[in-house]
Amino acid sequence: MFKTIANAFKTPEVRKRVLYTLLLIVVFRLGCYITVPGVDNIALNEAMSSTDGIAGLINIISGGAFSRFSVFAMSISPYVTASIVIQLLAMIIPSLERLTKEGGEEGRRKINRYTKILTIILALVEAIGLFLSYGSSGIFIDNSFLTGALVVVALVTGTSILMWLGDQITNKGIGNGISIIIFIGIISGLPTFVTTLWDLIFTDSGFSTTGLLLSLGIIIGAIVLIAGVVFVQQAERRISVQYSKKVVGRKMMGAQNTHIPLKLAMAGVMPIIFASSFMTFPAMIIQIFNSDIASQTGFLAGLYKFSIATSSSSVGIGYSIANAIVYLLLIVGFTFFYTYATFNPAEVSSNIKKNGGFIPGIRAGKPTTDYLSSVISKLTLFGGLFLAIIAIIPMFLRFTSLNIAFGGTSILIVVGVALETIQQLESQLVMRHYKGFLD
Repeated sequence: MFKTIANAFKTPEVRKRVLYTLLLIVVFRLGCYITVPGVDNIALNEAMSSTDGIAGLINIISGGAFSRFSVFAMSISPYVTASIVIQLLAMIIPSLERLTKEGGEEGRRKINRYTKILTIILALVEAIGLFLSYGSSGIFIDNSFLTGALVVVALVTGTSILMWLGDQITNKGIGNGISIIIFIGIISGLPTFVTTLWDLIFTDSGFSTTGLLLSLGIIIGAIVLIAGVVFVQQAERRISVQYSKKVVGRKMMGAQNTHIPLKLAMAGVMPIIFASSFMTFPAMIIQIFNSDIASQTGFLAGLYKFSIATSSSSVGIGYSIANAIVYLLLIVGFTFFYTYATFNPAEVSSNIKKNGGFIPGIRAGKPTTDYLSSVISKLTLFGGLFLAIIAIIPMFLRFTSLNIAFGGTSILIVVGVALETIQQLESQLVMRHYKGFLD
């Protein structure tokens, strides 16, 4: 990895992309410290002294921007939610399905445009909800219409800027822009994690041997967790494919042996991001219309507690267990959904047949499609369950005395995005150093 980064800075075009990405990351981090107009900073510090539940999760993803009520307080979560909605609609609306599968570059642009329009709508609803919800806590100078309009415009503008930054990183930088923004927001909490471990070792009464052993256990557990994620992200099943001799023009092309690489986690970290947004969305909507829902009882209060159990230990073990089960099913479901959206066994089988290829021991056509579907289903189920279990187990650490900012979901996202970015960086280097036949 370090060799790849060193080589990137030696290649002018790749270095330009890396520096451009770093510049936009700096812009993102600066924006996290710009508080929206009309906020009383003293009241804000008191109100945000303890961010838990949905607020805590948004604060982690936004890199602390939510606790400062900055212009990037809503982070990129409206865009992620909009992406989920558009992809689900594409499964039931024929015109959207055609744009996704057959529209080509123009279809992708239209889908991207629809996603951005829906993002603005969701950001507007969420911004109004935040103003109404936190207006009662006194963090604003006044609750007038003018102040509300100013806060809402600032928050929606912040989300729009993050969308633009994400697009710029994707097109002119390195990596997926949206994933990079989430990645930077999460790792900005690393100093808090280090401080937590320091406080475990050096307490008010002095050096703690128990705290030292506990800290070492946490570090070793994190290393094992990261190693497991790397293994799943990099592991692949290679399906052998043989091509018979054929005439191309005036030349006889010889038989070739190749393979189809099928990864265990073909969907990457997107199922984790989608599942997290899907689980917390009900709590966001409920809190918009009832800011005191956490202290109430009834169906909506139960739904709110169930929804925030992913990131809160104050709701009880029952809600956490139910949340963990649904969270696991969602991760596995989104893994299958995202995998089959990017890998079509029937299309791959058709391409193999058209090019005169076949999988040894499997007949061309439908048997090949069934075989590929069977293999990809098994791989996806294993990969999805592995990622889901890793994401769920650390949730129950919140019922201990530990206050760890990095959960399993955060580690999955950070490691997954880091691996994808390094792979894209290596691809850029290969493209720049490749010598064609004319050289």
